[in-house]
Amino acid sequence: MMTFFTIFLVLIGINVAMMLVSMKSIGKKTNKPAQNISDKPASVIYPLDLATSNYKKAV
Repeated sequence: MMTFFTIFLVLIGINVAMMLVSMKSIGKKTNKPAQNISDKPASVIYPLDLATSNYKKAV
């Protein structure tokens, strides 16, 4: 029983440490200045071919 609680507490400690590191990295990411839309490259939009009349019959 003592072994279980030891392993359990170690895993909880590791989890808390990883959460603290994650929270610090999130705080750093949110302090970035805002970017203009014109700075981003335009994405390519491909048209869907929805007007096809050739349907294959399902078996």
